[in-house]
Amino acid sequence: MSDALGAVERAFGSDYLMPSKVYVDIKKYAGDFRAMPAWLEPYAGVKWVNVHPNNPKTQGLPSVMAVIILSDPKTGFPLAVLDGTTITNYRTGAAGGIAAKHLARKNAHSLGLVGAGVQAHLQALAVSLVRDIKTIKIFDLRPEASKKLAADLGSKIKADFQIASSAREACDADIVCTTVPSTKPIVEDAWLKPGTHVNEIGADGPGKQALEIDTLKRAKIFVDNWDQASHSGAINAGVESGKLTRADVAGEIKDVVLGKTGRKNDGELTVFDSTGLAIQDVATAGMVYEKAVTKKLGFKVNFL
Repeated sequence: MSDALGAVERAFGSDYLMPSKVYVDIKKYAGDFRAMPAWLEPYAGVKWVNVHPNNPKTQGLPSVMAVIILSDPKTGFPLAVLDGTTITNYRTGAAGGIAAKHLARKNAHSLGLVGAGVQAHLQALAVSLVRDIKTIKIFDLRPEASKKLAADLGSKIKADFQIASSAREACDADIVCTTVPSTKPIVEDAWLKPGTHVNEIGADGPGKQALEIDTLKRAKIFVDNWDQASHSGAINAGVESGKLTRADVAGEIKDVVLGKTGRKNDGELTVFDSTGLAIQDVATAGMVYEKAVTKKLGFKVNFL
């Protein structure tokens, strides 16, 4: 995770070329595909990724699976084809970690997780590397999932793990991460104290939202990318209804990393709306590719 944090932070602060994410929404199968291209020196790449929320229950497959093609931008030569599922998970976790590094209070010591899936695990790993987390509260509609996550994290993070009986209880924390792809708010505005930082990770498509409009109106909102966030992030429902505009967004994560904007005082409620950027994929895939070459892992395929 520390390597992913470094790659993603570099990506956020770099110059890049990144067309908008392309969606292929297949309602027949209650899922969608996304094509995510980007150029970020020294690589160009594209990720082809699905989101099928029902997979774990109906197919025994992950909700998200992906493939990444990494190319040389000078010649177009394909350098590597990588499994993008693990890379997607880690770069998403790393984005939350970088947001917490720059936006959470310096004295933040407690973390609340709403949702106890794979991404909650990675958010916890990333946040624990940028803040001295002493308490982690976990809530999921499936208590067994909360207990399993606490057991898995217990071997990696030295903290007091608490199984929350409600989302409200989990939200009583300095940093809150929501990782549930809900189509209606699951966190009430009254539950979030001034000074809290929220990573909203679960909203990844039109209509999805975990936070109430009232929260977004009083919070200092930072997005990874305005175009994507207004279409499919935590703010998309508010933008669609006209209750939120670009003027309500304090800035993009690039500006935060470059020090152009951010938290001004310990009383501000900050929200990071993470939709996931192709530059995160290219940067993280590039890091993995370089390590694979150094360690002589993988196998060569003749594409020409």
